[in-house]
Amino acid sequence: MKKSTLAVLFVALFTACQTSNQTVDYSNNTLYSTLWIQTAAEYEALTYQAYNTAESILPVAVEDSSWTASLEQEDPYFDKPPAIILDLDETALDNSFYEARVILDKSGFDNVTWNNWVREADAEAIKGAVELTNGAHEMGIAVFYITNRDAEVQAYTEQNLVELGFPVDEGSVMSNGGQPDWTSAKINRRKKISENYRVLMLFGDDLNDFVPARGISIDERKALTEQYSDHWGVKWFVLPNPNYGSWERALVYG
Repeated sequence: MKKSTLAVLFVALFTACQTSNQTVDYSNNTLYSTLWIQTAAEYEALTYQAYNTAESILPVAVEDSSWTASLEQEDPYFDKPPAIILDLDETALDNSFYEARVILDKSGFDNVTWNNWVREADAEAIKGAVELTNGAHEMGIAVFYITNRDAEVQAYTEQNLVELGFPVDEGSVMSNGGQPDWTSAKINRRKKISENYRVLMLFGDDLNDFVPARGISIDERKALTEQYSDHWGVKWFVLPNPNYGSWERALVYG
C-alpha cells in the first residue's frame, strides 16, 4: 500500500510535468519534499550519517562522567545511569506516507487523519535509528522517546516501535499530555528524565528537540544554533525534515 501511494504520487507529478497543456499543482507545498524523503539516496545517507556518528561516540560519552547533552540537567548527575532521548516523528519514524496520502487527497494535516494514521501503526523506521537504539540498549543505556503524538494514541505508537525492532521499556515513550505538565514544549519531559539519568545524546528534527526555541525569529534561531555549535554531531543530532517544523512559524517572526 505504501509503495503504491508513492508510485501514484510520482506518476501524477511526472505526467503533469510532461504534458504541455497541464501545469503542476503547487497547492500542496510538501509535494517535492515528500518525494525527496521517499526517493533520494541522499536523504538516507544523511540519516545513516547521523546515527552512525552517534554510535561511534557513545562509548566516549558513557566513560566521561561529566558528559551531558541536556540543558535541563542539574548537578549532581555524575553517577546517574546513562540515557539517550529521541524524538519520534521524522527522527525515528518515517511518516512521509501520511504526507503522500494527504497530497493525493488534496487535503492537508489535521489531527483526526493524523491520529488515524498513528493508529495504523504502520510508519517505517528512519534508516539507522533501530541500530543506534539497540546498540545503546545493549550497552546498558536507557532509551527514551519524547513525542508530541497524543497520549491517547500512545499504545499504537508503542506497537509500531516494537514491531520495527526498537527497544521499548515501560515508561520509555513519553507522549504529549501523558502528564499534566507534559506539553508540546518537551522541556518538562527532558527535565523529568534528567532527574534520574545522565543524558548522553539528544536526537530530533526540530530545534525545540534540543533547546527551547518557541516564538522566536529566524535570526534568534540561528543564534541559538551557533551558541551550541560544539554540540551538533557530538551530543545533539538533527535529522532532515523539509516537510514541517517550527522553522515554518519562525517565518512569521522574521
